[in-house]
Amino acid sequence: MSSPTTTVLPLADRLTAAKRASRVLAQATTAQKNRALEAIAVAIVEGADAVIAANERDLVAGREQGISVGLQDRLRLDRGRIDGLAVAVRDVIAIVDPVGQVVRGSNTPDGVKLEQVRVPFGVVGAIYEARPNVTVDIAALAIKSGNAVVLRGGSAAAHSNAVLVGLLRSALESVGLPGDAVQTVDEFGRDGAKQLMNARGLIDVLIPRGSASLIETVVRESTVPVIETGAGVVHVFLDESAELDWAVDIVRNAKVQRPSVCNALETILVHRAAAARVLPAVLGDLREHGVLIHADERASEVFADVVPAVEEDWSTEHMSLELSVRVVDDLDAALEHIDRYSTGHTDAIITNDVVNADRFLAEVDSAVVMVNASTRFTDGAEFGFGAEVGISTQKLHARGPMGLPELTSTKWLVRGSGHTRR
Repeated sequence: MSSPTTTVLPLADRLTAAKRASRVLAQATTAQKNRALEAIAVAIVEGADAVIAANERDLVAGREQGISVGLQDRLRLDRGRIDGLAVAVRDVIAIVDPVGQVVRGSNTPDGVKLEQVRVPFGVVGAIYEARPNVTVDIAALAIKSGNAVVLRGGSAAAHSNAVLVGLLRSALESVGLPGDAVQTVDEFGRDGAKQLMNARGLIDVLIPRGSASLIETVVRESTVPVIETGAGVVHVFLDESAELDWAVDIVRNAKVQRPSVCNALETILVHRAAAARVLPAVLGDLREHGVLIHADERASEVFADVVPAVEEDWSTEHMSLELSVRVVDDLDAALEHIDRYSTGHTDAIITNDVVNADRFLAEVDSAVVMVNASTRFTDGAEFGFGAEVGISTQKLHARGPMGLPELTSTKWLVRGSGHTRR
């Protein structure tokens, strides 16, 4: 593997170079793209020492600047996580290439053949913060789906992303594909993000990942089409018939396993008839794992080791070992709460009542709705996508975890034999 290439082009030229590279990638065969992904997997493992050293610089700077523990966790890349990134890239190799797939087709009465096929978007832009793993995930998915990618990874992960982008570009060049298919605008700071949001004609679609404020800014200020990924104010409703063991295990996993991610649990709702039976064990287990509990009055009557909940808690994505608890009268009240406060990411019910389970699945309007399962399953890898671009909470084009097909559009191919329209 050659040493990582250094990007020296001005911002506007980088976007133009990405556009040119996208045309090459759009014509690349599946075998060529898979060779590039294997080269990337090898490169990030072989370059792990450089990545970890750069990441430590970012972590030191982040701690000095007082970034939250949750963001530090998202920022951190150790050898295990780097190995996991390589595994995720190789998982993408194994996934069917969507480019060229026929979505539908037919023949007109006159014999003209019509086919709608999947094609790459062209150039995908991504704006995210403190998540260097996203640099690799999005690049791998973009390459496999025939897209170039322009990345704005934020100042918190600047050193990590610079090394990773260099490895990605060199890996592409090592197999004869253009390194310009992966670009970064990090060194241009906020101006880079602003120009990315307004590069209509050069950037075909923009995907923001991060805090609610970042996503709202991109959606509001961008002239480029945006696929909106959303903050995760995630709920679990403990229904009257919830099994205690399931409730304890699922809630612990949903909150404690990795509290800084968007599919982590933020609010427990519990049926009033189940509160005395399930809350002592569920909340006691959470407290043993260091979770700070914000509870309403009825919940605190059952479990006292809490802080009083305030209105703001119900709409807060803590991204840390904190969550909110509310006792509700019934399923209807739980549905009303979720409708008001959910961000449309993931919501779950724990129940043995089939009718209530079906109602919850039907009536909760979120990207992913679950019965008797941890919300941590809302993930591209868990859904079999390899890596993921993000989790879309909008309703146009893509919704839920986004994999390869969500990075394609379609076009119509029409084949005739001298046909003219009557």
